[in-house]
Amino acid sequence: MKKPIIKKTTQLRNMLNSNELEFLMEAHNGMSAKIAEEAGFKGIWGSGLSISAALGVRDNNEASWTQVLEVVEFMSDATTIPILLDGDTGYGNFNNMRRLVTKLEQRGVAGVCIEDKIFPKTNSFLRTEAQPLADMDEFCGKIKAGQDTKLDSDFNIIARVEALIAGWGMGEALKRADAYRLAGANGILMHSKISKPDEILAFMKEWGERSKLCPIVIVPTKYYATPTNAFREANISVCIWANHQMRMAVTAMQSVTKTIFEEQSLMNVEDKIVSVAELFRLQNDKELEAAEKLYLSVADADKPRAIFLAASRGAELKELTEDKPKVLIDINGKPLIEQSINTFYEHNIKDISIVRGYKKEAFKLQNIKYFDNDNFETTSELSSLFLAKKEIADHVVISYGDILFRKYILSRLLEEKGDITIVVDAAISDRAPSYTGDFVLCSRPHSNIYSEAPAELKGIAFGKAGENKEVQGEWIGLMKTNKVGSEVLSKTLEELSQSPDFSKLKLPDLMNKLLEKKVKINVMYIDGHWLDVDNYADVSRGQKF
Repeated sequence: MKKPIIKKTTQLRNMLNSNELEFLMEAHNGMSAKIAEEAGFKGIWGSGLSISAALGVRDNNEASWTQVLEVVEFMSDATTIPILLDGDTGYGNFNNMRRLVTKLEQRGVAGVCIEDKIFPKTNSFLRTEAQPLADMDEFCGKIKAGQDTKLDSDFNIIARVEALIAGWGMGEALKRADAYRLAGANGILMHSKISKPDEILAFMKEWGERSKLCPIVIVPTKYYATPTNAFREANISVCIWANHQMRMAVTAMQSVTKTIFEEQSLMNVEDKIVSVAELFRLQNDKELEAAEKLYLSVADADKPRAIFLAASRGAELKELTEDKPKVLIDINGKPLIEQSINTFYEHNIKDISIVRGYKKEAFKLQNIKYFDNDNFETTSELSSLFLAKKEIADHVVISYGDILFRKYILSRLLEEKGDITIVVDAAISDRAPSYTGDFVLCSRPHSNIYSEAPAELKGIAFGKAGENKEVQGEWIGLMKTNKVGSEVLSKTLEELSQSPDFSKLKLPDLMNKLLEKKVKINVMYIDGHWLDVDNYADVSRGQKF
């Protein structure tokens, strides 16, 4: 049975009247509002400071009330939890207040908080001498006008008392709070700018039983070091974290922008920021995709899929692989292969297959297609891939299960247009002569000078770094095919399966066979930023990757 939908206004009213301390998280646009809801907050504070900062203006009513209204409408549309808007002074007199309440109700906003200062207001933490208070009776009329205008009886009007901010003392704060309660306020926001909670706690002591009739809301921006439990013990109803998403966003934007400016590159920031796919998720692109299928009758997009080869034990890791294959050893708190799977998930690749073998029962990953190579001890990579041959269709990424790579590598690979593309590390000059890997010859070496001409594979062979100085790089164990490439790769794999030595063949053998058939294999060069986990030293490096 579906739970009844509770109106946003009622949700906020319930928070105000709750026996527990409730919390509102600041947001300043649709994205930050959705992030607040996903974090678990039950309500949102539409911060005037943060909204004006996002618009690049001062918190002095420089943004018009209609501009604020437009922002909060996007916030309301993006979320299912209530929003309490920081409505400054109500943007004028009682008549402006009436229109504001009407427009907020039309946009599904749960309530508005208005402060008893003169329009245009000055932020409470700036210039105490510039904080003239409104006439108390005039402000009471503004509260009554809002209450008389609202159509939803649960729409909330919170009166913000600025007497302590302006230095008018506790007596004035109590007098105004009680007047606003009697005028119909659904709650009182008592504001203080000192670094201790003394004023707030003293007010609560004086307010006493009235908190049951008119709950108290606080904003502990300045007295942030106060233990939250002190607010509970004082019978405060709602605590607002008032500007912290915006302040953290500024920190992050300043850092990433400085790095990009100084380095003139995205290389060292790409893996530290959310993927574009995460932005699409937050924007609810899935809903649009479903709607397109419903209303446009379009065919399902050709989504990539992935195949991981993970049948071997990893003998060099000895006791680490006694009870599990090497792709399941712990790297930074997660199995090695799960690190790569999460990267694929971030790129919206959810159709994932794993060919397992050694200790196959150790695989516990959910929503994965498994193919079992029970002959893993006597067969090699192509035998494993052949078991998953039906998955080689349309767009597919084939990967070794024991590699780590930066996210941007997969992003770039998915954008490659060739029928078959492999990823090659050109940074091999520092390889020890005894280092072994799949080294490649290409149509051209890697260059930092942009060229539209693709590099093409000319040959690939397993060997030592010191054996051939002519190679252009090392294949990292990652490749992609499109529909055409999948067909030719699958057909060639089928042909090779008939050869007597098929059980010994590896993926490079498949590539060389494709080259014999004059099939073009494009090369996507990278410059490091990956790791093949084969031994203890690799595991140690993986923990720092």
